[in-house]
Amino acid sequence: MDLRIRDLREDKDLKQAAVAAYLLCDQSLYSKYERGERELPLRLAVRLAEFYGVSVDYLVGVTDEQRPYPRKKK
Repeated sequence: MDLRIRDLREDKDLKQAAVAAYLLCDQSLYSKYERGERELPLRLAVRLAEFYGVSVDYLVGVTDEQRPYPRKKK
């Protein structure tokens, strides 16, 4: 799976440590997610999609459409 998390992070001029802190994990683990050495858990993919304002589909490379879907009303 071709994650776009590195490109999104670099586009925002963020360091891995800053994104790792947001996800409540250490930088070395986050680095493994970026390199594809560890699978990114769904809950973290959702958090990153919300953080960057993109859809999970975009984040994981399923679509080139960045805009997230409208939120479901509760």
